[in-house]
Amino acid sequence: MYPYYNQYQPVNQFYREVPYSHPYPQQFSYWDRQPFTRGQATWTEGGRVTQCGIPWSHNEYMTAAVGVNSPYQCGQSLKVRELSTQNQREMIVTIVDKVPGYPADKINLHRKAFEALGADPAVGVINIEFEASPELAEIEWGKYLLEVTQVAYPNYNVSDYNFVERTNPAPNQTREVYHYTLQSPQERIKIQGTVIYNPNTNRVISFDIKET
Repeated sequence: MYPYYNQYQPVNQFYREVPYSHPYPQQFSYWDRQPFTRGQATWTEGGRVTQCGIPWSHNEYMTAAVGVNSPYQCGQSLKVRELSTQNQREMIVTIVDKVPGYPADKINLHRKAFEALGADPAVGVINIEFEASPELAEIEWGKYLLEVTQVAYPNYNVSDYNFVERTNPAPNQTREVYHYTLQSPQERIKIQGTVIYNPNTNRVISFDIKET
């Protein structure tokens, strides 16, 4: 059983506020040269029922909730960077819940995702910047390989990704290659994921992941 919690508020009600003065403007990040939102993240233990119908355990608990009026949608991936410490870890989370009245500049991470960013749950709230991951969300096979990679490396969090190439090695075959960056408390590694599929039926012919 999940512990009782108010799904519309972070579990830790006694966190200290982190000084913050930016009311979620869209800004330009030198992190990846894309627009991002600067805001804050809280944490929750999650619950059995979500507004998106996606469990908090999805994606090895690398999940989050956003406000009902947020521009981000259920199932969409967000790229999050922690700003409260010098580590400034990065990761990708999946939106699994929508919260009424939650500000657009805040996201509510599952506790495991909060900790994966290097944050102490006792703090309760951290400064972050985040943005949608449109490449990953829109490319079906990139997300497929991401999920395979996360299963193969359960103690690592995906912090970045890149689409590399798409080729046609044979009739009715499409080959796509992606690069993923995985982070653990001890190290960072690079993974190359390759999938070959039939574009007419969307059936996988073969796939492979390897460290580079």
